[in-house]
Amino acid sequence: MDENEFFYLSDFEKDEVRRYQREESKGTVVVSGNGRGNRIDQLSSPYYLFVNSDHSVYISDSENHRVIKWMEGEKQSIVVGGDQGKGNDLSQLLYPNGVIVDQLGTVYVSDGWNNRIIRWPKGATQASVIAGGNGQGRQSNQLNEPIGLPFERLGNLYVVDLGNHRVQKFNIVFS
Repeated sequence: MDENEFFYLSDFEKDEVRRYQREESKGTVVVSGNGRGNRIDQLSSPYYLFVNSDHSVYISDSENHRVIKWMEGEKQSIVVGGDQGKGNDLSQLLYPNGVIVDQLGTVYVSDGWNNRIIRWPKGATQASVIAGGNGQGRQSNQLNEPIGLPFERLGNLYVVDLGNHRVQKFNIVFS
């Protein structure tokens, strides 16, 4: 939900994102609406989204192995992470889940099947691993299909580690 009380909903069955006003039942398609696919104006299983203060919507386009950004008023999105095919290289994602963006425009992604949390600074062509990335596992430096990742006011990152049935806290150094 943004500060104007618009509610954004990711519909992974229709492969679109809708925006709703208070007490509105139909909503407006703001991202895609062009069917499932991998074009820049299409989505494939958009699971998680994040809306920042300028109403840009960041979406984990899971089956396209990318994160896209839709800016209000635009017809097409831009890729801000991934889109290099599925994989575990630092320019690739493998079924991304949670996505969040800080005030500097750095995009944080829970890279589900790569069992890591990565960050993409604004304009970067590849990410850096900030948590996990040490194979699937139960150790404190390992994750097992991370999904959600909210920040709290003090700057700590909490990771919902689905496969391990836990939430882990990480202190993130901003640079």
